[in-house]
Amino acid sequence: MRIAKIGPLEDERIAALEEYDALDAQLDARAELGLKEITDLAARLFNVPIALITLVDRTRQTFVAATGTDICGTDRDVSFCSHAIAIDDLLIVPDATLDPRFAGNPLVTGEIGIRFYAGAPLRSPSGHVLGTLCLLDTRPRTGLSAQQRRDLKSLAVLTLEKLENRRLQVARDAGLIRFQNIAATSPDAIVCADQRGKITFWNATAEQLFGFSAEEAIGADLDIIVPQHLRGGHGGGLERVVDGGEPRLVGKTIEVDALHKDGHHFPVELSLSMWREGGAASFGAIMRDLTERRTNEDRLFYLAHHDTLTELPNRAVLFERIGNAIARNEPVHLLLADLDGFKRINDTLGHRGGDMLLTQVAGRLLNAVDNTATVARLGGDEFAILITGAARADEIDQMGDCIIAALAAPFPIQEQSVQVGVSIGIASFPAHGNTAEELVSNADLALYQAKREGRRCRRTFTIRLREEMMKRRAHEHELRRALDRNEFELFYQPQVSLNGERITGAEALIRWRHPARGLIGPGDFLGAVEEALLAAELGTWAMETACAQAVAWRRRYPRFRMGVNLFEAQFANGSLVAQVRSILDRTGLPPSALELEVTENTILRHDGTMLEALEALHAEGVGVAFDDFGTGYASLSMLKAYPLSRLKIDRSFVSCAGADRADALIVKAVAALGSGLGIDVIAEGIETQAQCEFVRAAGCHSGQGFLFGRPMPAGAFEHWAAERDQTMPLRAAG
Repeated sequence: MRIAKIGPLEDERIAALEEYDALDAQLDARAELGLKEITDLAARLFNVPIALITLVDRTRQTFVAATGTDICGTDRDVSFCSHAIAIDDLLIVPDATLDPRFAGNPLVTGEIGIRFYAGAPLRSPSGHVLGTLCLLDTRPRTGLSAQQRRDLKSLAVLTLEKLENRRLQVARDAGLIRFQNIAATSPDAIVCADQRGKITFWNATAEQLFGFSAEEAIGADLDIIVPQHLRGGHGGGLERVVDGGEPRLVGKTIEVDALHKDGHHFPVELSLSMWREGGAASFGAIMRDLTERRTNEDRLFYLAHHDTLTELPNRAVLFERIGNAIARNEPVHLLLADLDGFKRINDTLGHRGGDMLLTQVAGRLLNAVDNTATVARLGGDEFAILITGAARADEIDQMGDCIIAALAAPFPIQEQSVQVGVSIGIASFPAHGNTAEELVSNADLALYQAKREGRRCRRTFTIRLREEMMKRRAHEHELRRALDRNEFELFYQPQVSLNGERITGAEALIRWRHPARGLIGPGDFLGAVEEALLAAELGTWAMETACAQAVAWRRRYPRFRMGVNLFEAQFANGSLVAQVRSILDRTGLPPSALELEVTENTILRHDGTMLEALEALHAEGVGVAFDDFGTGYASLSMLKAYPLSRLKIDRSFVSCAGADRADALIVKAVAALGSGLGIDVIAEGIETQAQCEFVRAAGCHSGQGFLFGRPMPAGAFEHWAAERDQTMPLRAAG
């Protein structure tokens, strides 16, 4: 990236900036330039809270247009834009706190807290950079895509065009000679005419724009560039000025059609001025071809209001249409649709396959609803269908069922047949909310309920859902506080060898010591922990606490092994392997003394991300156990695919094995299967001596259950173990 020259050339740049007289212009004059519309569009298009058009002089940067802030400018020495004007390309700062140029900047460290910056230099026709069009965010971002970079540059070009109008106005006010000197090199077409409508000045850009040479144009009538249907109004305006009337268009910028020499019409932006010389009126017109700009503006407007992948309206359009319908007091029905199983498709077929699926989903949604409905993509795999006007509740329900049926059929993706489902939440105005925000929020609650109740179904918002949501949020807050205040504890349930019943290890189980409700079992809060996104943090704490405890107990039982249950969330960010290694290093526990317990249903939901992590840990000696084996939906082939060290037969099979023939056969079959595969088998839920004898005879080598010991705190576990050693000295050997 080439750095622009500074130093002596700074005087030239400041002189070029002064030609625009924009720094000292009144705010209402700046508003006439239409620059605020550009920053509004930029903020919406790039989804940033702040967008600015800045002009940078020797000591300050001035915001000549701003969206998202009331600040008028800053000192140049703290401005990001002073760096942006020194380079030819865009300046993009993904995270200012990590960039040594800006990490100590008060705009970064202070109240404003800038993290992300992207600035496009505004280069004048003379080649001097006047300032920037820039985007600011208080959150770091990954940068801009290639398309976004092109869009920002397009907006910068549009900004320069509007600033150029200002420069020519300043020159025109300074006198005809200066106006003509500047106009000769202007990138805009500049045409002057006398009060009779005869052309007196025609610059090089006008030659290119209209096709007439200066020799052909000067002295000719202005009608040579005025379409036939506009000539009457044009002539009448000249006559009115000659008679002493006020021109109607002077000082205004309008868009009109113009006529090319070859006869075709094209749109131009026209800015007209008038002066008097020797008592006679003269006119000057600045004209710019709008063909490309309209194309760019249409594209930018489209991008600001549509999803680029599916070409559906986006969230901004949805909210606007809901708000407009509510303002007209029309009934509104909103259906939020979220795909079931999309992550699995994205993981298996890649993002390209996922994008193909989303595009086909958009097409099916459009086909499933009436053409008066709005189908929008809100982001990811979430869509919205908006129905306005009178419609019965059963008709909306029927539409939801049609959408579910339409998306149930297989999708052809990359020569494969792919199936996903969809869950739908419904909310209506005026029954379920009085604003767009309330309707979307309540439809989202109904969607959440549909997900909880099995997916591939629709649910309509009720007050009960909001009450439950408030309770969940209160519970989540309480769980967060419990984690911060160390209210969670680990209990340990002994695991013994059924051949001699010696202690071989323990399973660590989480309990919540609530300050008001006392000890709470895992069934009453672990589901809420997963929903509150605390699972990964709590799982890390549990693993480190259990490993440290195992180190202490291995001094008495050298072959003691600690079992730790994993949350699904611990696989989500791909850091499980590094996390386990770090905990083992910090606590000093050998890998072989740790056994990670996962349920088969967890594996089914995270197959791709889980296998690699478990293989890496198993290769280092960490044990892997299938918990609650036989209660989920895994196939037997997973016993071959996964690096298992142990199967845990669920208590539901053990409790009735002595009386139920089917349960007995399952226990025997699993024990035989484990033996054949070289995998240890442990039976859970052993409560009686008869059950113990049965599972031992069936081939199980290990067991845990109330017969041996209930889950207990570390201190109670040590007391239990000491008593057991005294009563069974020969069986307590490590």
